[in-house]
Amino acid sequence: MGLDLQWFTASIFAVFGLLIGSFLNVVVYRLPKMLEQQWANECAELSGKAQEGHDPFNLMVPRSRCPHCGHQIRWYENVPVLSYIALQGRCSACKARISARYPMVEVVTSALFFYCGWRWGVTTQGLVWCAFAATLLALALIDWDTTLLPDDLTLPLLWLGLLAAAMKWTPVDLNSAFWGAVGGYLSLWSVYWAFKLATGKEGMGFGDFKLFAALGVWFGWQTLIPIILLASVIGAIVGIAMKFTSGLREGGYVPFGPFLAGAGFAALFLGTNSLQRAVGL
Repeated sequence: MGLDLQWFTASIFAVFGLLIGSFLNVVVYRLPKMLEQQWANECAELSGKAQEGHDPFNLMVPRSRCPHCGHQIRWYENVPVLSYIALQGRCSACKARISARYPMVEVVTSALFFYCGWRWGVTTQGLVWCAFAATLLALALIDWDTTLLPDDLTLPLLWLGLLAAAMKWTPVDLNSAFWGAVGGYLSLWSVYWAFKLATGKEGMGFGDFKLFAALGVWFGWQTLIPIILLASVIGAIVGIAMKFTSGLREGGYVPFGPFLAGAGFAALFLGTNSLQRAVGL
């Protein structure tokens, strides 16, 4: 692929990434609320209580609204990044400030898609790595906000990785991907139970097991130790910094999923061999 065509392809991926990033903002906000509503309905059904009627709430409906005044967002107010700039980061109706995280997610997703387009072009490999990057980013943000790593995202990520390995869309062979899933899940599962038996407390959630298993699928069992080491070091540094700046939440916990995701992105950019060398393996 010529350099000009490579730039053009990557730019198309980047534009597509802006659109996906806008959708990821919806997923990050709504999916946890959808799960909470689902759990509440299940509890009500099991207890025999009458379920209250709810207006439809999913990733498509209702239309996005300003959380401060309820103003319905028009299509031209929802153009990735550009609308935020045009509105100067404020609601067009009540002038309440719009979080800068929305355009940041769009820009980061665009950059991730640009990288995938630059590296793999318009290929199946490029598309599946875009799916990997978008899902991993959504999981990191949801876990940071809510300490949830939804099965709705972790399990499709794991199964897509296995499919990609079977179809040779990734450099990981199916055997390495399978043992990556097994090793990733069982390693954190063992740490969880050892910590719980020793302290009586839960040190992490089951979603962390599944996310680590998914990363093992995408990058192979050989990268499990580098990924967990990198995630642990970054997590410890951030946790200590948050403690000294009084940024820890009630209970003093820091979700581990975002750091696993960060290590996953490092593996994507550096490659498995470079990641192993980076941590001294």
